[in-house]
Amino acid sequence: MGDVLAGIHATWEFEPDSVLIRFERGIRAPKLYTALRERRIPHEALESVTLTPGKRGTVVLHAVPRPGADPLMDAAAGQLKDGCDPYRLVLPAERETLAEYYADELRALLGPDAAEPCERYVVAAPEPPQSFKAYDGKASFDGRQVAFRWFWTGASSAKWKAGDQTFPLASLCGVEWRSPEVFDGYLRLLRRDGEAAAPQPDQDPAAVVFGLGYGPVHESLPFAAAVLQAIRGAAGAPVPVAVSSGRRDPADIAERIRHLGELHRAGLVTDDEFSAKKAELLAEL
Repeated sequence: MGDVLAGIHATWEFEPDSVLIRFERGIRAPKLYTALRERRIPHEALESVTLTPGKRGTVVLHAVPRPGADPLMDAAAGQLKDGCDPYRLVLPAERETLAEYYADELRALLGPDAAEPCERYVVAAPEPPQSFKAYDGKASFDGRQVAFRWFWTGASSAKWKAGDQTFPLASLCGVEWRSPEVFDGYLRLLRRDGEAAAPQPDQDPAAVVFGLGYGPVHESLPFAAAVLQAIRGAAGAPVPVAVSSGRRDPADIAERIRHLGELHRAGLVTDDEFSAKKAELLAEL
């Protein structure tokens, strides 16, 4: 195909065996796009292609990835908002006919296994080294091991007692990423010798917690994807990605409400935010 389709915040270049997505960098572009810069999506990574009406006179071309094809999307586990989904290209409505043409071209290139999960990652994750600051510590990954270094201002006594942590890839079997766009986001490393019932993230030395601007999506998600891809590459087998269940432990809910109350009393959460989040937490019981 070899053509280019320019949209809002991204440009798709159609190549014989893949789509090269170049993301716009600027203050209005989603920060995740800026962090990713560009990604090459082989046709074998795609499950389907859709074209739907968007908001305010736009259309959305969406290339849906196959499960197991992209470590970034595996780590995200459906938690990304539409506005920063790297597989969505938003276009002015007047380009709908052109977008439909490219959608049809892509659909024709999908293989017979498009409806099946991918057995290996075919989309590259951001490369290490990777690092970011969480609320209770700094996480770093050099391609061989993950390290957590605790902050005295945020780490729990349980984490201080355990000390700074280092996890070789061989000791890990997956990751669990909960979006920081809620009060209780976190990144947990899943260990091969881990307990069946893991402690709460703020008490778990194998997890860092997000909040108050720490661990944003554009920093913590590429980190999780890089670790996930490295684990699969080291093991040569599918990597489990934990997905948060809909029901939560009542003790966990009570602890989160207590923490939310502390943020409220400290003036870091408004009355409306406190009420809305408390109702959201209670609804999970």
